[in-house]
Amino acid sequence: TGFAPGGCDAETRYHCARVVADPERDSGRTLVLDGLRHSYVDVEDPEYLKFAYVRAFASVVDTAFPEGEPLTAHHIGGGGLTFPRYLAATRPGTRSLVSEIDPGVVRIDRDRLGLGPAATTGIDVRVEDGRLGLRRPAEGSHDLVVGDAFGGVSAPWHLTTSQALKDVRRALDADGLYVTNLIDHGRLAFARAEVATLAATFPHVALLGKPADIGLDPTASGMGGNMVVVASARPLDAPAVQEAMDARDVGWRIATGDTLTTWTGNARVLTDDHAPVDQLLQPHPVPAAR
Repeated sequence: TGFAPGGCDAETRYHCARVVADPERDSGRTLVLDGLRHSYVDVEDPEYLKFAYVRAFASVVDTAFPEGEPLTAHHIGGGGLTFPRYLAATRPGTRSLVSEIDPGVVRIDRDRLGLGPAATTGIDVRVEDGRLGLRRPAEGSHDLVVGDAFGGVSAPWHLTTSQALKDVRRALDADGLYVTNLIDHGRLAFARAEVATLAATFPHVALLGKPADIGLDPTASGMGGNMVVVASARPLDAPAVQEAMDARDVGWRIATGDTLTTWTGNARVLTDDHAPVDQLLQPHPVPAAR
């Protein structure tokens, strides 16, 4: 969600990591991984959500489930654990299991970002690959699966495929939601392929993002960045999600149905046998032509 030049507080197994204090908010902290702002955490107010994509997550979940209802959630990727903390604060009794591959990031969560024990927070962080973690839940046992493992420079291809998404769907109950963050730029070839893959796996898919990026503003050229995809076996109340995003000043729109089908175009479904994510993904904004 943006570059943050500087050095490292720690060299973890996978990242150059540091925590940056917010000069405008005493309790605000940004987790920077490999020079990219990965997570923003308010260590005293977990309901404060700075990044637009996390506010979009909250807009979807708070529209789809009754206010305050505790959820059973699985999070693929942890980072600063912003959204698990939000669920714990707004839906007491929520059980969040987080698959985070980098033990160094988990250590930072505990030592620098105020993560408490699972017994009191309901947030159980396990150091493991997200694909392996997805195989643990019993069929139909979860209300929510959250994907937040895609960084701006690379994406773990094995989490993008139809086989991985079938594991997600298996874990969800009939009313469950898969909500995932994507990052792409330029022609958005990776984002289109991932939406096509989700549409081949789930009956209902919606895309949230800046209007120019998701085909809702034909007068503007999209620059890319963060987008959120929602997939489920039940229809999503798109107008209610839009209203919730507007209330949170996300500045995004929601695309569904024919609009989303047109946007996806002829993008090929990603599979374990064919997932050229590194070739599809444009990790950085494309400079405007002069």
